[in-house]
Amino acid sequence: MIDRPSLWTRSADEPAPNAALLSPAEGAADAVIVGGGYTGLATALFAAEAGLSVHVLEAREIGAGGSGRNVGLVNAGLWVPPDDLVRTLGPKVGPAFLDLFGRGPEVVFDLIERHQIRCEPRRNGTIHAAHAPRGLRDLRGRHAAWQRLGAPVELLDAAEISRLSGTGIYHGGLLDRRAGKINPMGFARGLARAALGAGARITTGTPVKALTRDRGGWRIETATGTLSAPQVVLATNAYGGDLWPGLAKAVTHIHFFQVASEPLGEASGHILPEGQGLWDTAPVMTSVTRDAAGRVILGSMGRMIGTPEAGVSARWARRRFGRLFPGMPVPRFTDGWHGRIAMTPDHMPRLCRLDAGLWAPMGYNGRGITTGTLFGRAMAAVLAGAPEQDLPLPVTPLERLPAPGLQSRFFDLAFTGNQVLRGL
Repeated sequence: MIDRPSLWTRSADEPAPNAALLSPAEGAADAVIVGGGYTGLATALFAAEAGLSVHVLEAREIGAGGSGRNVGLVNAGLWVPPDDLVRTLGPKVGPAFLDLFGRGPEVVFDLIERHQIRCEPRRNGTIHAAHAPRGLRDLRGRHAAWQRLGAPVELLDAAEISRLSGTGIYHGGLLDRRAGKINPMGFARGLARAALGAGARITTGTPVKALTRDRGGWRIETATGTLSAPQVVLATNAYGGDLWPGLAKAVTHIHFFQVASEPLGEASGHILPEGQGLWDTAPVMTSVTRDAAGRVILGSMGRMIGTPEAGVSARWARRRFGRLFPGMPVPRFTDGWHGRIAMTPDHMPRLCRLDAGLWAPMGYNGRGITTGTLFGRAMAAVLAGAPEQDLPLPVTPLERLPAPGLQSRFFDLAFTGNQVLRGL
Protein backbone atom coordinates (compact mmCIF):
# COMPACT_ATOMS: atom_id res chain seq x y z
CA MET A 1 0.00 0.00 0.00
CA ILE A 2 1.29 3.47 -0.87
CA ASP A 3 1.75 5.73 2.14
CA ARG A 4 1.35 9.49 2.58
CA PRO A 5 2.66 11.74 -0.21
CA SER A 6 6.32 12.70 -0.24
CA LEU A 7 7.66 16.20 0.35
CA TRP A 8 8.47 16.32 -3.38
CA THR A 9 4.77 16.21 -4.25
CA ARG A 10 4.20 19.68 -2.80
CA SER A 11 7.67 21.19 -3.24
CA ALA A 12 8.15 20.40 -6.96
CA ASP A 13 8.09 23.48 -9.18
CA GLU A 14 6.70 21.38 -12.04
CA PRO A 15 2.92 21.13 -11.65
CA ALA A 16 1.03 17.89 -12.15
CA PRO A 17 -0.24 17.53 -15.74
CA ASN A 18 -3.28 19.64 -16.50
CA ALA A 19 -6.39 17.45 -16.53
CA ALA A 20 -7.41 18.99 -19.86
CA LEU A 21 -4.30 17.44 -21.46
CA LEU A 22 -5.05 13.91 -20.25
CA SER A 23 -6.77 11.33 -22.46
CA PRO A 24 -9.52 8.77 -21.85
CA ALA A 25 -8.35 5.17 -21.61
CA GLU A 26 -9.76 3.92 -24.87
CA GLY A 27 -8.77 3.41 -28.49
CA ALA A 28 -5.69 2.00 -30.17
CA ALA A 29 -1.99 2.85 -30.08
CA ASP A 30 1.31 1.55 -31.39
CA ALA A 31 2.33 0.92 -27.77
CA VAL A 32 0.69 1.09 -24.36
CA ILE A 33 2.90 1.80 -21.36
CA VAL A 34 1.68 0.89 -17.90
CA GLY A 35 3.22 3.08 -15.23
CA GLY A 36 3.73 6.83 -14.99
CA GLY A 37 7.21 6.87 -13.46
CA TYR A 38 10.63 7.46 -14.98
CA THR A 39 10.67 4.33 -17.14
CA GLY A 40 7.17 4.73 -18.52
CA LEU A 41 7.44 8.44 -19.17
CA ALA A 42 10.91 8.22 -20.74
CA THR A 43 9.67 5.39 -22.96
CA ALA A 44 6.66 7.50 -23.97
CA LEU A 45 8.75 10.60 -24.65
CA PHE A 46 11.36 8.90 -26.82
CA ALA A 47 8.79 6.71 -28.61
CA ALA A 48 6.57 9.71 -29.39
CA GLU A 49 9.61 11.61 -30.69
CA ALA A 50 10.28 8.61 -32.96
CA GLY A 51 6.78 9.00 -34.43
CA LEU A 52 4.90 6.26 -32.57
CA SER A 53 1.47 6.68 -31.05
CA VAL A 54 1.88 5.81 -27.37
CA HIS A 55 -0.50 5.82 -24.41
CA VAL A 56 0.62 5.82 -20.76
CA LEU A 57 -1.74 4.36 -18.13
CA GLU A 58 -1.02 5.35 -14.53
CA ALA A 59 -3.06 3.87 -11.67
CA ARG A 60 -2.72 6.95 -9.45
CA GLU A 61 -0.94 10.16 -10.42
CA ILE A 62 2.34 10.86 -12.19
CA GLY A 63 5.26 9.80 -9.99
CA ALA A 64 3.02 8.26 -7.31
CA GLY A 65 5.25 5.21 -6.88
CA GLY A 66 9.01 5.01 -6.46
CA SER A 67 9.76 7.87 -8.84
CA GLY A 68 8.14 10.55 -6.69
CA ARG A 69 9.47 8.99 -3.47
CA ASN A 70 13.10 8.86 -4.56
CA VAL A 71 16.03 10.36 -2.64
CA GLY A 72 16.83 12.36 -5.78
CA LEU A 73 20.41 11.21 -6.37
CA VAL A 74 21.29 10.94 -10.06
CA ASN A 75 24.11 8.42 -9.77
CA ALA A 76 26.39 6.91 -12.38
CA GLY A 77 26.73 3.12 -12.57
CA LEU A 78 25.02 0.61 -10.31
CA TRP A 79 25.43 -0.65 -6.75
CA VAL A 80 27.63 -3.39 -8.20
CA PRO A 81 31.34 -2.36 -8.33
CA PRO A 82 32.63 -1.89 -11.91
CA ASP A 83 34.92 -4.92 -11.94
CA ASP A 84 32.20 -7.20 -10.52
CA LEU A 85 29.72 -5.92 -13.10
CA VAL A 86 32.02 -6.78 -15.99
CA ARG A 87 32.63 -10.24 -14.55
CA THR A 88 28.85 -10.77 -14.22
CA LEU A 89 27.94 -9.57 -17.74
CA GLY A 90 31.01 -10.82 -19.57
CA PRO A 91 33.65 -9.12 -21.72
CA LYS A 92 31.25 -8.19 -24.53
CA VAL A 93 28.19 -6.78 -22.72
CA GLY A 94 29.91 -5.66 -19.51
CA PRO A 95 32.15 -2.82 -20.77
CA ALA A 96 29.40 -1.39 -23.02
CA PHE A 97 26.87 -1.49 -20.15
CA LEU A 98 29.37 0.11 -17.78
CA ASP A 99 30.08 2.88 -20.27
CA LEU A 100 26.38 3.54 -20.85
CA PHE A 101 25.50 3.66 -17.17
CA GLY A 102 28.58 5.71 -16.38
CA ARG A 103 27.12 8.32 -18.73
CA GLY A 104 23.60 7.90 -17.31
CA PRO A 105 23.56 11.23 -15.42
CA GLU A 106 24.49 13.00 -18.66
CA VAL A 107 21.35 11.62 -20.33
CA VAL A 108 19.18 12.74 -17.39
CA PHE A 109 20.62 16.25 -17.19
CA ASP A 110 20.49 16.66 -20.97
CA LEU A 111 16.77 15.89 -20.85
CA ILE A 112 16.32 18.39 -18.03
CA GLU A 113 18.10 21.06 -20.07
CA ARG A 114 16.41 20.25 -23.38
CA HIS A 115 12.91 20.37 -21.91
CA GLN A 116 13.62 22.98 -19.25
CA ILE A 117 12.36 20.67 -16.50
CA ARG A 118 12.05 22.50 -13.20
CA CYS A 119 13.46 20.03 -10.70
CA GLU A 120 16.21 21.87 -8.78
CA PRO A 121 19.00 20.20 -10.81
CA ARG A 122 22.48 20.29 -9.28
CA ARG A 123 25.17 18.49 -11.26
CA ASN A 124 28.25 18.70 -9.12
CA GLY A 125 28.52 15.15 -7.86
CA THR A 126 27.25 12.79 -5.19
CA ILE A 127 29.16 11.49 -2.18
CA HIS A 128 29.42 7.88 -1.05
CA ALA A 129 30.56 8.16 2.56
CA ALA A 130 32.54 5.58 4.54
CA HIS A 131 30.77 4.84 7.81
CA ALA A 132 33.72 2.78 9.09
CA PRO A 133 37.27 1.77 8.06
CA ARG A 134 35.93 -1.28 6.20
CA GLY A 135 33.65 1.02 4.24
CA LEU A 136 36.62 3.15 3.23
CA ARG A 137 38.45 0.03 2.01
CA ASP A 138 35.51 -0.76 -0.25
CA LEU A 139 35.46 2.79 -1.58
CA ARG A 140 39.18 2.64 -2.32
CA GLY A 141 38.53 -0.42 -4.50
CA ARG A 142 35.70 1.34 -6.34
CA HIS A 143 37.88 4.43 -6.79
CA ALA A 144 40.70 2.38 -8.33
CA ALA A 145 38.27 0.65 -10.72
CA TRP A 146 36.69 3.92 -11.89
CA GLN A 147 40.11 5.56 -12.19
CA ARG A 148 41.21 2.80 -14.60
CA LEU A 149 38.17 3.71 -16.69
CA GLY A 150 39.01 7.42 -16.65
CA ALA A 151 35.96 8.46 -14.62
CA PRO A 152 36.08 11.78 -12.70
CA VAL A 153 35.84 10.14 -9.28
CA GLU A 154 37.78 11.48 -6.29
CA LEU A 155 38.73 9.70 -3.06
CA LEU A 156 38.08 11.96 -0.05
CA ASP A 157 39.92 11.80 3.25
CA ALA A 158 38.22 12.46 6.59
CA ALA A 159 38.92 16.21 6.49
CA GLU A 160 37.66 16.60 2.91
CA ILE A 161 34.42 14.73 3.52
CA SER A 162 33.85 16.66 6.72
CA ARG A 163 34.05 19.91 4.75
CA LEU A 164 31.78 18.68 1.94
CA SER A 165 29.19 17.01 4.19
CA GLY A 166 29.16 19.25 7.25
CA THR A 167 29.59 16.29 9.61
CA GLY A 168 32.68 14.76 11.16
CA ILE A 169 31.43 11.18 11.58
CA TYR A 170 32.72 9.75 8.28
CA HIS A 171 36.13 8.17 7.67
CA GLY A 172 36.36 9.27 4.05
CA GLY A 173 34.32 9.05 0.90
CA LEU A 174 34.02 8.91 -2.85
CA LEU A 175 32.96 12.00 -4.80
CA ASP A 176 31.58 11.18 -8.25
CA ARG A 177 31.63 14.34 -10.36
CA ARG A 178 29.48 12.76 -13.10
CA ALA A 179 26.48 12.62 -10.79
CA GLY A 180 24.11 15.11 -9.18
CA LYS A 181 20.71 15.47 -7.57
CA ILE A 182 17.22 16.67 -8.44
CA ASN A 183 13.73 17.06 -7.05
CA PRO A 184 12.53 13.60 -8.14
CA MET A 185 8.84 14.47 -8.51
CA GLY A 186 9.75 17.55 -10.49
CA PHE A 187 11.68 15.37 -12.94
CA ALA A 188 8.79 12.89 -13.29
CA ARG A 189 6.26 15.64 -13.94
CA GLY A 190 8.64 17.33 -16.37
CA LEU A 191 9.01 14.08 -18.33
CA ALA A 192 5.20 13.86 -18.47
CA ARG A 193 4.97 17.41 -19.79
CA ALA A 194 7.62 16.67 -22.42
CA ALA A 195 5.93 13.42 -23.46
CA LEU A 196 2.57 15.17 -23.85
CA GLY A 197 4.27 17.85 -25.90
CA ALA A 198 5.76 15.19 -28.17
CA GLY A 199 2.29 13.73 -28.82
CA ALA A 200 2.02 10.95 -26.25
CA ARG A 201 -1.29 10.36 -24.50
CA ILE A 202 -1.48 9.91 -20.73
CA THR A 203 -4.30 8.69 -18.49
CA THR A 204 -3.96 8.93 -14.70
CA GLY A 205 -6.12 7.47 -11.93
CA THR A 206 -6.72 4.39 -14.07
CA PRO A 207 -5.46 1.00 -12.89
CA VAL A 208 -5.20 -1.77 -15.49
CA LYS A 209 -7.77 -4.47 -14.68
CA ALA A 210 -6.80 -7.09 -17.26
CA LEU A 211 -4.16 -7.70 -19.90
CA THR A 212 -4.98 -10.30 -22.55
CA ARG A 213 -3.71 -11.42 -25.92
CA ASP A 214 -5.77 -10.21 -28.85
CA ARG A 215 -5.52 -10.54 -32.60
CA GLY A 216 -2.24 -8.96 -33.54
CA GLY A 217 -1.46 -7.65 -30.09
CA TRP A 218 -2.82 -6.88 -26.66
CA ARG A 219 -6.08 -5.80 -25.09
CA ILE A 220 -5.68 -3.60 -22.02
CA GLU A 221 -8.82 -3.23 -19.92
CA THR A 222 -9.42 -0.50 -17.35
CA ALA A 223 -12.46 0.58 -15.35
CA THR A 224 -13.11 3.43 -17.80
CA GLY A 225 -12.22 1.94 -21.17
CA THR A 226 -10.19 -0.48 -23.25
CA LEU A 227 -7.02 0.05 -25.25
CA SER A 228 -5.42 -2.16 -27.87
CA ALA A 229 -1.81 -2.19 -29.00
CA PRO A 230 0.67 -4.59 -30.62
CA GLN A 231 3.23 -3.82 -27.92
CA VAL A 232 2.97 -3.19 -24.17
CA VAL A 233 5.62 -2.11 -21.66
CA LEU A 234 4.92 -2.83 -18.00
CA ALA A 235 6.97 0.02 -16.52
CA THR A 236 5.89 -0.58 -12.94
CA ASN A 237 9.12 -1.96 -11.39
CA ALA A 238 8.33 -2.41 -7.66
CA TYR A 239 4.64 -1.47 -8.08
CA GLY A 240 3.44 -4.06 -10.60
CA GLY A 241 1.50 -6.25 -8.19
CA ASP A 242 -0.37 -9.13 -9.83
CA LEU A 243 -0.78 -7.46 -13.21
CA TRP A 244 1.00 -10.43 -14.80
CA PRO A 245 1.55 -13.92 -13.32
CA GLY A 246 4.80 -14.05 -11.39
CA LEU A 247 5.57 -10.34 -11.76
CA ALA A 248 5.44 -9.62 -8.03
CA LYS A 249 7.63 -12.68 -7.28
CA ALA A 250 10.46 -11.74 -9.64
CA VAL A 251 11.99 -9.26 -7.18
CA THR A 252 12.31 -8.75 -3.43
CA HIS A 253 10.58 -5.60 -2.21
CA ILE A 254 12.20 -3.44 0.43
CA HIS A 255 11.22 0.03 1.62
CA PHE A 256 13.21 3.22 2.03
CA PHE A 257 11.87 6.03 4.20
CA GLN A 258 12.76 9.70 4.42
CA VAL A 259 12.07 12.39 7.01
CA ALA A 260 12.41 16.08 6.10
CA SER A 261 13.00 19.01 8.43
CA GLU A 262 11.33 22.38 8.28
CA PRO A 263 13.19 24.90 6.06
CA LEU A 264 16.33 25.87 7.98
CA GLY A 265 17.63 28.62 5.72
CA GLU A 266 21.16 29.80 6.45
CA ALA A 267 21.32 27.65 9.58
CA SER A 268 21.80 24.60 7.35
CA GLY A 269 24.30 26.26 4.99
CA HIS A 270 27.27 24.23 6.29
CA ILE A 271 25.45 20.95 5.58
CA LEU A 272 26.42 19.72 2.11
CA PRO A 273 27.49 23.30 1.27
CA GLU A 274 28.26 22.54 -2.40
CA GLY A 275 24.88 20.89 -2.98
CA GLN A 276 25.82 17.24 -3.27
CA GLY A 277 23.69 14.44 -1.87
CA LEU A 278 25.18 11.71 0.31
CA TRP A 279 24.63 8.10 1.24
CA ASP A 280 26.89 5.89 3.33
CA THR A 281 28.40 2.41 3.27
CA ALA A 282 26.63 1.10 6.39
CA PRO A 283 24.74 -2.20 5.95
CA VAL A 284 21.57 -0.25 6.79
CA MET A 285 22.49 2.90 4.95
CA THR A 286 21.65 6.51 5.71
CA SER A 287 21.10 9.18 3.06
CA VAL A 288 21.46 12.93 3.63
CA THR A 289 20.31 15.63 1.22
CA ARG A 290 19.39 19.30 1.47
CA ASP A 291 16.84 20.95 -0.81
CA ALA A 292 16.63 24.46 -2.24
CA ALA A 293 14.65 25.67 0.80
CA GLY A 294 17.32 24.46 3.24
CA ARG A 295 15.38 21.43 4.45
CA VAL A 296 17.60 18.57 5.61
CA ILE A 297 16.22 15.23 4.47
CA LEU A 298 17.42 12.05 6.21
CA GLY A 299 16.64 8.60 4.87
CA SER A 300 17.24 4.94 5.61
CA MET A 301 15.95 1.48 4.80
CA GLY A 302 12.52 0.51 6.09
CA ARG A 303 9.01 1.90 6.31
CA MET A 304 7.97 5.27 7.69
CA ILE A 305 6.56 4.37 11.11
CA GLY A 306 4.41 6.99 12.78
CA THR A 307 4.32 10.65 11.83
CA PRO A 308 7.22 13.07 11.23
CA GLU A 309 6.50 14.56 14.67
CA ALA A 310 6.06 11.36 16.70
CA GLY A 311 6.76 7.66 16.42
CA VAL A 312 9.64 5.33 15.64
CA SER A 313 10.87 7.11 12.49
CA ALA A 314 10.65 10.55 14.12
CA ARG A 315 12.77 9.37 17.05
CA TRP A 316 15.28 7.85 14.60
CA ALA A 317 15.47 11.13 12.65
CA ARG A 318 16.05 13.25 15.76
CA ARG A 319 18.79 10.94 17.06
CA ARG A 320 20.41 10.65 13.65
CA PHE A 321 20.40 14.40 13.11
CA GLY A 322 21.97 14.93 16.53
CA ARG A 323 24.74 12.44 15.78
CA LEU A 324 25.45 13.91 12.36
CA PHE A 325 25.33 17.57 13.39
CA PRO A 326 25.95 17.76 17.15
CA GLY A 327 26.49 21.53 17.13
CA MET A 328 22.98 22.27 15.84
CA PRO A 329 19.63 22.25 17.61
CA VAL A 330 17.53 19.34 16.38
CA PRO A 331 14.94 20.86 14.05
CA ARG A 332 11.24 20.16 13.75
CA PHE A 333 10.53 17.45 11.17
CA THR A 334 7.49 18.13 9.01
CA ASP A 335 7.35 15.44 6.30
CA GLY A 336 7.86 11.69 6.26
CA TRP A 337 7.22 9.04 3.63
CA HIS A 338 8.54 5.81 2.18
CA GLY A 339 8.81 4.18 -1.21
CA ARG A 340 9.33 0.67 -2.49
CA ILE A 341 12.53 -0.67 -4.09
CA ALA A 342 12.71 -3.76 -6.33
CA MET A 343 15.83 -5.77 -5.45
CA THR A 344 17.34 -8.65 -7.42
CA PRO A 345 19.70 -11.32 -6.00
CA ASP A 346 22.72 -10.04 -7.97
CA HIS A 347 21.75 -6.34 -7.69
CA MET A 348 21.49 -6.15 -11.48
CA PRO A 349 18.40 -4.85 -13.31
CA ARG A 350 16.42 -6.99 -15.75
CA LEU A 351 14.86 -6.48 -19.16
CA CYS A 352 12.22 -9.21 -19.33
CA ARG A 353 10.05 -10.38 -22.21
CA LEU A 354 6.87 -11.80 -20.71
CA ASP A 355 5.29 -12.73 -24.06
CA ALA A 356 5.45 -11.59 -27.67
CA GLY A 357 5.30 -7.80 -27.64
CA LEU A 358 5.08 -7.63 -23.83
CA TRP A 359 8.05 -6.18 -21.94
CA ALA A 360 8.90 -5.56 -18.29
CA PRO A 361 12.03 -3.64 -17.26
CA MET A 362 12.54 -4.18 -13.52
CA GLY A 363 14.87 -4.65 -10.58
CA TYR A 364 16.46 -1.21 -10.31
CA ASN A 365 17.94 -1.87 -6.85
CA GLY A 366 17.57 1.73 -5.73
CA ARG A 367 19.02 3.35 -8.87
CA GLY A 368 15.72 4.37 -10.42
CA ILE A 369 16.46 7.78 -11.92
CA THR A 370 19.26 6.82 -14.30
CA THR A 371 18.15 3.21 -14.84
CA GLY A 372 14.55 4.16 -15.56
CA THR A 373 15.57 6.91 -17.97
CA LEU A 374 18.11 4.78 -19.84
CA PHE A 375 15.83 1.75 -20.02
CA GLY A 376 12.97 3.98 -21.20
CA ARG A 377 15.10 5.33 -24.03
CA ALA A 378 16.24 1.82 -24.97
CA MET A 379 12.70 0.39 -24.86
CA ALA A 380 11.44 3.23 -27.08
CA ALA A 381 14.08 2.38 -29.67
CA VAL A 382 12.98 -1.28 -29.75
CA LEU A 383 9.32 -0.28 -29.98
CA ALA A 384 10.29 1.84 -32.99
CA GLY A 385 12.00 -1.12 -34.69
CA ALA A 386 15.56 -1.27 -33.38
CA PRO A 387 16.95 -4.81 -32.88
CA GLU A 388 16.84 -6.32 -29.39
CA GLN A 389 20.61 -6.67 -29.56
CA ASP A 390 20.82 -2.90 -29.10
CA LEU A 391 19.27 -3.09 -25.62
CA PRO A 392 21.68 -2.44 -22.71
CA LEU A 393 21.17 -5.98 -21.36
CA PRO A 394 20.24 -9.31 -22.93
CA VAL A 395 16.49 -9.93 -22.80
CA THR A 396 15.55 -12.58 -20.24
CA PRO A 397 12.34 -14.41 -19.31
CA LEU A 398 10.62 -13.65 -16.03
CA GLU A 399 12.29 -15.66 -13.25
CA ARG A 400 10.45 -16.20 -9.99
CA LEU A 401 12.48 -16.01 -6.78
CA PRO A 402 12.08 -18.84 -4.22
CA ALA A 403 10.40 -16.85 -1.43
CA PRO A 404 10.46 -13.10 -2.10
CA GLY A 405 7.53 -12.43 0.22
CA LEU A 406 9.32 -14.03 3.18
CA GLN A 407 12.49 -12.13 2.35
CA SER A 408 10.57 -8.86 2.20
CA ARG A 409 8.97 -9.52 5.58
CA PHE A 410 12.36 -10.42 7.08
CA PHE A 411 13.86 -7.16 5.82
CA ASP A 412 10.86 -5.22 7.12
CA LEU A 413 11.37 -6.65 10.60
CA ALA A 414 15.13 -6.09 10.51
CA PHE A 415 14.84 -2.49 9.34
CA THR A 416 12.11 -1.75 11.89
CA GLY A 417 14.33 -3.14 14.62
CA ASN A 418 17.19 -0.96 13.41
CA GLN A 419 14.97 2.15 13.58
CA VAL A 420 13.89 1.29 17.11
CA LEU A 421 17.45 0.69 18.33
CA ARG A 422 18.90 3.77 16.63
CA GLY A 423 16.12 5.93 18.01
CA LEU A 424 16.73 5.03 21.64
